Amino acid sequence: MRQDSHGPIGVFDSGIGGLTVLKALMARLPHERTLYLGDTARVPYGTKSGEVVTRYSLKNAEFLLERGIKLLVVACNTASAAALPALQAALPVPVLGVIEPGARTALQRTRGGGVGVIGTPGTIRSGAYQRALEAGNPKVAVKATACPLFVPLAEEGWTNGDVPLLVAREYLAGFARDGVDTLVLGCTHYPLLKGVIAEVVGPHVSLVDSAEATAEAVAQLLEEKGLLAPPASVGAPEHAFFVTDVPERFVEVGARFLGRPIPSAEQVDLRF
Repeated sequence: MRQDSHGPIGVFDSGIGGLTVLKALMARLPHERTLYLGDTARVPYGTKSGEVVTRYSLKNAEFLLERGIKLLVVACNTASAAALPALQAALPVPVLGVIEPGARTALQRTRGGGVGVIGTPGTIRSGAYQRALEAGNPKVAVKATACPLFVPLAEEGWTNGDVPLLVAREYLAGFARDGVDTLVLGCTHYPLLKGVIAEVVGPHVSLVDSAEATAEAVAQLLEEKGLLAPPASVGAPEHAFFVTDVPERFVEVGARFLGRPIPSAEQVDLRF
């Protein structure tokens, strides 16, 4: 399959969290067109088996591939952990997940202390970030903690004030005691809580936003392969949104994650 620099970047997630990755991509690569698919009919992926997540991920990729994408971003930590090898083997375009870029950035930033990872219970239980960090530096000390309440707080817009601050203190108090100097936000919802997280862990801890790290990795890969889109001669590039259920909620809540209004989202049926 011949790849075209004018083709869009495909992005999928189980829901709306991957919009933080899309936001970072749009900021880093302002000339690129994008197609975003949120599998909102089957969210969350974290409660499902690796086999099922891989099957869903391959179907999501097929949908985007049919629309001419030149690169696929798996903007879901669960799918990145479970399905990335299968996607890379099956697809004729480059495929990137969110775990490897985040881990690589954390290893570059750490000053020799420990590296912390926070994520959903499924992501932490998978050990994907821990393996990626230890593969990059076998001597690194990794402390991983699940922060399940961060997801509903982000989706409900509770990102400032006493409630998220109390929750963050409960989850993150141990990082200071354990000498962590770098903390990976290992869930695409967590950038919305970056201010609260930074307040709790303190200025000596560097926060690694996996969304931003992934956007940088995409930019580097597109440049290496000669696939960067040329600057648009007229107007801004197009960004299309697809969901598998309830587009109204996606449009409303997703705007907070994307940092701009979502004009509309088309509901699609991904039959197996």
